[in-house]
Amino acid sequence: MNVLNTPEPDFMQEEEIVLFSDSVSKWINDHAPPEKFQQWIANSSVPRQLWNDAGDAGLLGLSLPEEDGGFGGDYRHEVVLMRQLGWKGADHFGISLHNAIVMPYIWHYGTAEQKARWLPRLASGELVGAIAMTEPGAGSDLQGIKTTAIKSGDHYVLNGSKTFITNGQLANFIIVVAKTDPAEGAKGTSLIVVETDGAEGFERGRNLHKIGMEANDTSELFFNDVKIPLDNIIGGGEGQGFVQLMQQLPQERLNIAVQGVAAAERGLEATLDYVKQRKAFGKRVIDFQNTQFKLAEVKTKLTVAKVFVDHCIGLHLKGQLDAATASMAKYWVTDIQGETIDEMLQLFGGYGYMNEYPIAQLYKDARVQRIYGGTNEIMKLLIARTL
Repeated sequence: MNVLNTPEPDFMQEEEIVLFSDSVSKWINDHAPPEKFQQWIANSSVPRQLWNDAGDAGLLGLSLPEEDGGFGGDYRHEVVLMRQLGWKGADHFGISLHNAIVMPYIWHYGTAEQKARWLPRLASGELVGAIAMTEPGAGSDLQGIKTTAIKSGDHYVLNGSKTFITNGQLANFIIVVAKTDPAEGAKGTSLIVVETDGAEGFERGRNLHKIGMEANDTSELFFNDVKIPLDNIIGGGEGQGFVQLMQQLPQERLNIAVQGVAAAERGLEATLDYVKQRKAFGKRVIDFQNTQFKLAEVKTKLTVAKVFVDHCIGLHLKGQLDAATASMAKYWVTDIQGETIDEMLQLFGGYGYMNEYPIAQLYKDARVQRIYGGTNEIMKLLIARTL
């Protein structure tokens, strides 16, 4: 999809990346066509088999080295997958969280034993990943978490609850943000892996009923005296969790910006198709000057957003994306996503409010983008600290 008619940066035009994009497009057409996704929305979850299918196709662990069981690519491959999912309306599938948020914690910080134990199983689809940060009383303020993992003999005892956890119903590999030393605040935070199969004291709450992103299972999780082996602490030592989170959050926020542009591009394509066919007062909706002006504004804003996101991708590939710039991308792009999709829905008139039109789904899905990954207000605070 190139509805914006903007040239791709050189690093996205390499032949291998273009061919990979074509193969991902075909895989989504085969495994997640619109008719299936509508059923998954009704079920509030994608089928578990889809994860195995993705593993068989090599789509799990895209930026993971081959020696660790991955595809052997880099962040560009993650971008391709996120864009294709967004362009085709299959972005409720939580594969990018698994690939580009959960797995990097193990690859960057895991011990050699942890990498060997977990990465190949995450890449095959045997394990479905989630990360449990948010709690009922702590969202963007990660220092305020109450979940504890207290050492007791040869294990940790994990207690607490998490909410709004993406992939929460299907995940069997959950990175839990917990306090291993509550008296130390942020310095006492660690990342603990819970393999949920057979874990006594672990409970899933309800599959949360959301405004949008309905096919993505999002859950409450409860940990009641769950015994966790000592060697399940990421990095092998306590107190590293907050630093690990801060180092990985820029990529998470860039992911959200990439997804925001892709979804808005899909919205523009759908809107152009509609206004070129729909007639009012004897002429096509596209022929009204107001329509042309509104869509000119939308195209301009999305072009600026895409160019900035491409710039951030380039920085990230070189290891130069800082937290403030990632925060700019996350907050500004998601604001623009919501604003432009709202404008485009208006051009559909009453049909834009009907669920059978894709613009309605895009409108619902866009709202959470300004909340998760750190609210946009938190992003502005992070940016302001650099002034």
